[in-house]
Formats: sequence, structure tokens, C-alpha cells
Amino acid sequence: MSWSVGQVAGFAGVTVRTLHHYDRSGLLSPSDRSPAGYRLYNAADLTRLQQILFYRELGFPLDEIATILADPLADALDHLLARRDALTEQITRLQKLVDVAERAIEVQRTGIELTPEERFEVFGDVVFDLSYAADAHLKWGEQEGHREALARAAAHTKEDWRRLMAEAADWRGRLLDAFDQGLAADHQEVLDLAEEHRRHIARWFTPCPPETHCRIADDYEADARAFALVVPPAEQRPGLAGYLRSAIGANAERRAGAGGPEAAR
Repeated sequence: MSWSVGQVAGFAGVTVRTLHHYDRSGLLSPSDRSPAGYRLYNAADLTRLQQILFYRELGFPLDEIATILADPLADALDHLLARRDALTEQITRLQKLVDVAERAIEVQRTGIELTPEERFEVFGDVVFDLSYAADAHLKWGEQEGHREALARAAAHTKEDWRRLMAEAADWRGRLLDAFDQGLAADHQEVLDLAEEHRRHIARWFTPCPPETHCRIADDYEADARAFALVVPPAEQRPGLAGYLRSAIGANAERRAGAGGPEAAR
């Protein structure tokens, strides 16, 4: 008994175009043709199609499906176990992204609503990249400091943000002046700027001991989206992110050398 391509498409819930593609690629070629040249599928073809659709539902690419089906000795279990692990990782990542969305919703529900004019007034050219926020949550989300920073940010009023951003802009101007003057990253003035930045984070977001500050600085140099939160792209200079990272690292060493409990705060 045999079935036409249209009948098989109806049975399997796929399109005729999909079956044609499987035929052209050699993944599933019908076993027979009608006198008029139309594709005809037998029971063995339908069994193979069922296997293909099973693997497709699990997200296997067509070339991997072809490899599994081409070798009767292939260990399908290994492929399935690997796919299971990949799906588990994907589920974990997606759940964390759901958490990011939930936190964003919480921020929106704080009642702090800014018009475009107010947003520009408060934040100026500083760009908040949502993709970086999501990636940062995936990277740091399990850490208490990250959770506290999000909670405190959500609780800031518009006036808080205005004061915070004004403070940051004043600091940024002095950092750019130091860089443009050619002061070394370990110059006393630049080290003081690094320490001021660390205290700014602690005052407005979360406790920031020197080792945490260094990890934050690593992101500034490695990810342009992170550095844009500190220095808007229009104000950046080549090498500035690395300069700030070096200054923060040198300041951490200075504080470690100073000793005492204050050095670790």
C-alpha cells in the first residue's frame, strides 16, 4: 500500500514543501513513483518519517538526523543524551531570562515613570543596554550583591537618580581630564578617582569591596555595553576602559597594602 505526498503531509502534519525538501536532501526519498511520476510513500517510508519528526521535535539539525538514520549501528542513545543535556542548559538559561523579565517588571511597578524629556534630563547620553542587563543577570544573578543592587536601583526615586547621575558625571569629567593629561593609571589623583568610583557604587547600589570592584572593572574592558554605563560612547577615548581597569586594580592593591578593616570595605 502506498500514499501520495499530499496524503503523507496530512498524516504527519507537515507541509508538502517539507517532504519535497527531505526528498531533495536525501533524508527521506519515497520508495516509488506513480505512472505519472508522482511521489509514493510506503509503510517503511512513513516509519522513517516518524523517526525524522521525532528527532526534529527534539531540535536535532537535519544533518545530524541523517547521520543517525544512515548508520544502523549508530548509538542513538548518545545523541539523545547529548541533546537532553543541551535542552536542560537551554531551559536553565531561559528560566533565568524569565527572572530578568520579572525583575524588570518589578522596576516598572515601582511607580517611577519618566517622560523622554525627564529621562534625558536624568540619564543624559548614558545608555542602558537591556541585552547587557540580561547577560549580567545570568553571570551575577546568584550573588547577593547583584540582587541587592537591583533592589536598591528599583527603590531609587527620580531625585535619587538625578543626584546619582550628577555625581557620576562630575566624576567622569575628572577621569577624562586625567586621561587626556596623560596621568598614569597609578598616579595618586587617578587612584583617588578609582576609590571614589568604588564608594559611589557602594553608596548607591551594593557593598563594593576592592575584589568586587576589580571584577566590575574587568567587564568595563571586556564589554563595551558595560563601559557605556560609565562613559557614554560619544565621550570615550581609545584605551580609556583599560586605563580605568588598571587604575581600579592599582587602587585595590593600594588598599590591600594599607591593611586594617577599612581597606576591605
